[in-house]
Amino acid sequence: MFKDNAKTQSYTLGVTGGSKTSTYAMSLGYMSQEGIVGGKDVSNYERYNFRINSEHKIFKDSDLLKVGEQVSFVYKLNNGVSVGNQYNNTLRGAFGTSPLSPIYSDNNIYDSPYNDTSNSDWYNGDGNPYGLMMTNTNNENKNAVFSGNVYAELQPVKNLKLRTVFGAVYGSSEYRSFTPMYQFSIYSYNNTRTSASQNMSHSLGMTWTNTATYDWKVKDHAFNALIGMEVYQYSGTYLSAGTGTLREGFDDWDHAYVANGTASSADDGMSVDGYPQDESRSVSYFGRFGWNWKETYMINATLRADGSSKFARGKRYGVFPSVSAGWTISNEKFMEDSQDWLDFLKLRVSWGQVGNQNIDNYQYTAPITSSNTHYIFGTNYGASAQSGFWGAYPSRLANSDVTWETSEQTNIGIDARFLSSRLSLTADFYIKTTKDWLVEAPILATAGTGAPYINGGDVKNTGIELALTWNDQIGKDFNYNIGVNGAYNKNKVGNIPTEDGIIHGDVNMLYDNSPEFYRAENGHAIGYFWGYQTAGIFQNKEQIANWNADGKHGILQSDPQPGDVIYVDQNQDGIIDDNDKVDLGNGTPDFTYGFNLGFNYKNFDFSVVAYGAAGNQIVQSYRNHGNSKANYTTAILDRWTGEGTSNRIPRVTNTNINWQFSDLYIQDGDYLRISNITLGYDFAKLINIKAISQARLYFQVQNAFTFTKYDGMDPEIGYGTSDWVSGIDLGYYPRPRTFLVGVNLKF
Repeated sequence: MFKDNAKTQSYTLGVTGGSKTSTYAMSLGYMSQEGIVGGKDVSNYERYNFRINSEHKIFKDSDLLKVGEQVSFVYKLNNGVSVGNQYNNTLRGAFGTSPLSPIYSDNNIYDSPYNDTSNSDWYNGDGNPYGLMMTNTNNENKNAVFSGNVYAELQPVKNLKLRTVFGAVYGSSEYRSFTPMYQFSIYSYNNTRTSASQNMSHSLGMTWTNTATYDWKVKDHAFNALIGMEVYQYSGTYLSAGTGTLREGFDDWDHAYVANGTASSADDGMSVDGYPQDESRSVSYFGRFGWNWKETYMINATLRADGSSKFARGKRYGVFPSVSAGWTISNEKFMEDSQDWLDFLKLRVSWGQVGNQNIDNYQYTAPITSSNTHYIFGTNYGASAQSGFWGAYPSRLANSDVTWETSEQTNIGIDARFLSSRLSLTADFYIKTTKDWLVEAPILATAGTGAPYINGGDVKNTGIELALTWNDQIGKDFNYNIGVNGAYNKNKVGNIPTEDGIIHGDVNMLYDNSPEFYRAENGHAIGYFWGYQTAGIFQNKEQIANWNADGKHGILQSDPQPGDVIYVDQNQDGIIDDNDKVDLGNGTPDFTYGFNLGFNYKNFDFSVVAYGAAGNQIVQSYRNHGNSKANYTTAILDRWTGEGTSNRIPRVTNTNINWQFSDLYIQDGDYLRISNITLGYDFAKLINIKAISQARLYFQVQNAFTFTKYDGMDPEIGYGTSDWVSGIDLGYYPRPRTFLVGVNLKF
């Protein structure tokens, strides 16, 4: 399934220039990357981009009026495999399939060369992930984005600038897919009809920003002020169509268009859908005032009011103030004696609020839908699209009280430079509290409709960030730099306004019929993993018989056997149930860190960049634990096979009783990744051509090394079905190691 030597290409051409009255910059780029899963025909990415900026003074030798523009165009073309969930996941399917199951066979079902396990003596549900990848990943996505803005800046009097900017982003996307007929197992098949689908969308976002700034001085006091307003509007459309049973001779990828289908009704696979993409509008008013005395004492204050159509009337506006102050201590007279080793020292303090409206539009309403609403009354049978009665229902519950989420942050920091600015230090301590968190409310399945968004509590983050850099020179030709950075962060949830103080996570996510295993709860980290703690493996019958002798150590298994998992009875009531589930960690790192090293010697340059994380956990599920015949990872080789053989991995059974969600699914996610190693040489001096200022040849390795104890494909996991949970590994497109040879030319 994996392809070595997948090709990557990247080309960029840039031009800059200008005169006393005009400046311009232009660039063209192309990039392509073949997929390492399945090769170019299965997963591939291409990008074309163009950008031009220019600015012009209308009056020579005067800043009275400037005009300019920034225009860019990006076109992307890609196709890919399905990853990231337990269903239709190419990689997860491969992990769970028996390695003894053949890929190819001569059964010739639907003219396919791939094996079908439907009649397998071992397991007729064991799919063919390679066959499915090569057969059912016929898709293509095209995306074009044109963005640009034009601006004018008028300076009618000295230090007063009036600026207006109009910007627009137009996006267009088109998707096409084809599904042939196939049969790979009793669960993996399409034996009804071939099908094709197409969809397209268009969107336009427009922004108009107007500001006025004024700077002035009174003796040693410098002041600056800004007032402004901004309006934004977004609109778009979406259209999709699908057909079943493509005409003979047109039932392949090259001809998989809706017009080549024979479907005439929904029962035959025909579908048509179209609607406006939710319009939204926002308006902002803002102002800023700053004061500075000799670059020693400084204060800035900002106030902005934002209004959004995403909220109901009376809830649309939020007001967000901020203030910051700085003190350059090294400018003080009492610091003069330290100037031989201290070049700069500044203390910073800030407090501020920002708003978040990142939800879909009209969440304060209950939209009515008629999708899949064909009803039967009396003897009028037929619930199909052709014979059923149309109905309608609300697609979600309404919440007219939902409003802005507010992030409030207090920060204290220092900036310092030492030893002729060779050593630099930046340090920050912060407390960030997200109030009125925008999150989908937990509702019962019996509600019969979707959940509304609510302002669901607070999330408090407390942390420290530190960065150190050293730049120096040895002799005339050798320059080097070293940088290290690190951050520590802890978060905690509070004030969730539900009856139990919990936002519940999804079910049926890790494997078939899997229960909830993550949640947000008052007093815990956001998105923590919730499950059983284990205390080892039962080694013999005597241990089982004595385990619950005092009635305080329940056993989950109804007929426990040696080799079964011991689940901890947290409340010691003699029963293992949800009341015994505890916090097993979370996917958010406590620590993030990085370092970089670089040097230049004559015409050589070398650099290394690395980063990592620690203190986070990963939930790994590469198999369907509801299926006893699914393949295991190599960890099962260390399973219990007799007394004393294992105290962590249980025996193999026909049920998943030993694989209830517990710390057996949890691994530490600590890692260090050497992300880039680059070696270059500039031949410009050797070539000695006046028109060429740089002719650099370089070799680079991306994703060079990863050091981790995590045994999955990649410890850098950010996935979760909700945006507030991460660290869930269900099988992801792996991160490739890339070797690049490149040339930089400057004229």
